[in-house]
Amino acid sequence: MTSASVVSANLIRIAAALVLNPAGQTLLVRKRGTTAFMQPGGKIEAHELPVHALARELEEELGLQIDPAQAAFLGQFSAPAANEPGFVVQAQIFQLTIDTEVMPAAEIEEVIWVDPATDPVVELAPLTRDLILPFYRQSLTAIA
Repeated sequence: MTSASVVSANLIRIAAALVLNPAGQTLLVRKRGTTAFMQPGGKIEAHELPVHALARELEEELGLQIDPAQAAFLGQFSAPAANEPGFVVQAQIFQLTIDTEVMPAAEIEEVIWVDPATDPVVELAPLTRDLILPFYRQSLTAIA
C-alpha cells in the first residue's frame, strides 16, 4: 500500500452547508452520541455530485428541502474528522440562506443557530471552528 492510498483510505468525502437565516445566524448540528457541533451535511455517495449529496443529507437530517441550484459553492476544505479519530474530512462547502424552521431527524440530536461573527460557547468540530467560521467571517469583513 502506498502512502497515497493510506491517505485516501482515511479520507471522508462530505458535502456540507453554511446555512444562514435572515438574521445572519448560521445553523450547526450535533449528531447523536457526540459532543461537537458542525455544519449540516454528510458523506457523498460514489454516484452523487456534492450538491446533490448535500440536498439529500439536509432532507434526511433536518427535513429541509433545498433547490441545489440555490446552493452557492464556497470551496473545498479539509480538517481532522470530529468523530472518527485518524480520519480527515474533505468537505465541499456550499452556502444557503433559508427562512424556515428545521428539526433534527435521523442521527441529528440537536440543532442550534449561532452568530457566526462570534465564537459560540459550544464545542465545535475542527472543520467548523478552524476553517468554515473563519472563512465566513473573513468574507463579511471583505464585504464591509
